Amino acid sequence: MDPYQFYPDEADLKREKRNARELRASQWWKRRCAKGRCHYCDRPTAPQALTMDHVVPIARGGKTTKGNVVPCCKACNNQKKNLLPMEWDAYLEKMRDGVDI
Repeated sequence: MDPYQFYPDEADLKREKRNARELRASQWWKRRCAKGRCHYCDRPTAPQALTMDHVVPIARGGKTTKGNVVPCCKACNNQKKNLLPMEWDAYLEKMRDGVDI
């Protein structure tokens, strides 16, 4: 079992999903996406194609706050899954070194 794993209950998940919907509708989020850059790969991405990623995933204890969400492309969001920032950095380092994952 992963010592960093957090298992939110149903009420936590519903609350965080509701908070994410509200934050996505905010002007703050729209301005973040208007820059048109993925937080992780820094590639230009159409603002409407950017997704909201929780830096510390909800499943790992993260919350939907301005300090914990970033706009990212779908490819990065799918690759990152539920990784913590240190795990994601290690994953990227392995990719740069050409190590099979």
